[in-house]
Amino acid sequence: MSNSPKKTWNSTRYQHLYRHQSGTYYARISACGKKTWRSLGTKLLSVARAELSKLLDREDLRSAIAAEVGQSGPMTVNDVIMIRREEYLNDPSLKKRTRDYWDEIYASLIKSWPRLAKSDVSKITKSECEQWAGRFSRQCSGTRFNNTLSALKRIFEIAIDNGVRFTNPAAKIKRVKPSQKDLTGRLPSREQFKSWVTAIRNGGGRFSRPCADLVEFLAFSGLRIGEAKWVTWRHCDLDKGELLVVGHPEEGTKNRSIRRVPMTRSLIDLLTRLRCEYPVVSDEAPVLLVNEAQKAMDRAAGAIGMERITHHDLRHLFATTCIESGIDIPTVAKWLGHKDGGALALKVYGHLRDEHSFAAALRVEF
Repeated sequence: MSNSPKKTWNSTRYQHLYRHQSGTYYARISACGKKTWRSLGTKLLSVARAELSKLLDREDLRSAIAAEVGQSGPMTVNDVIMIRREEYLNDPSLKKRTRDYWDEIYASLIKSWPRLAKSDVSKITKSECEQWAGRFSRQCSGTRFNNTLSALKRIFEIAIDNGVRFTNPAAKIKRVKPSQKDLTGRLPSREQFKSWVTAIRNGGGRFSRPCADLVEFLAFSGLRIGEAKWVTWRHCDLDKGELLVVGHPEEGTKNRSIRRVPMTRSLIDLLTRLRCEYPVVSDEAPVLLVNEAQKAMDRAAGAIGMERITHHDLRHLFATTCIESGIDIPTVAKWLGHKDGGALALKVYGHLRDEHSFAAALRVEF
């Protein structure tokens, strides 16, 4: 009976695939000119083969990028970003706007960290990452910082996957809690809103009236600006009082779902007026003649002494007005297209404007 020691590594009939004595499968591949072991994280051969295929695809991509940029030395952060960009550009679940957003995030990262792009990704330290985080967190919003931090961490994850380094120096940097937007006192009262819309409509510009129509449409419907631009007369059922929200013809709404929203009385009146003003338009024609009105909104706000608000703030105005009118938050969330049953709406719109809150308090008796 043989007493020979058990082999640490056992080859398989598949190239690059080995089985460790523990039973876990590993890949034996070249990284940066050196042979290295990569754990495939499984003891099942079928799973190991699938993971090996994915790993080799990443290695082929890295090699192709290295050849394209003439890389023969260390892998730079910019090289890794190119690999990361291939990931999200080829992700079919992402919309074009999301891909563009990640382009913006990585551009922001490079801008905020001088010399990062050309740095050897294997030599970046934890201290350097912490110094960057301290600087950048003071220069941007909490949301932008968190997303940029995620982008930085992903860079090192890819470097680890490619055998360039063993640890993630940004792993323990904590996300910040985004500040909650204080809508109390910022949104216009109903009287202010009417005066503001009148100022927009009487602005004297070629598109002053269509800009005012857009503002009213957003405030009366609660649609996102990216949804409103795709609304045609075919989507407006004035008899039933229902608005069909489909979003972009190819990419749909933000959460890729179609929703039917009951029209408020103000929205019905607005659409009825617009239909009378443009009686010969086809059902496929857009309801709104402009896609944005921020400059007109800003000028009018300044003219009447109102605080500047954005297109998205009109969505907040819609939700707040609905809640103040007695509509329960889950219903408002459904109208807004939220898929969380009202959790986000409760967090954002759980407040009420001062005058509504004070009026409610006066009705409380002990």
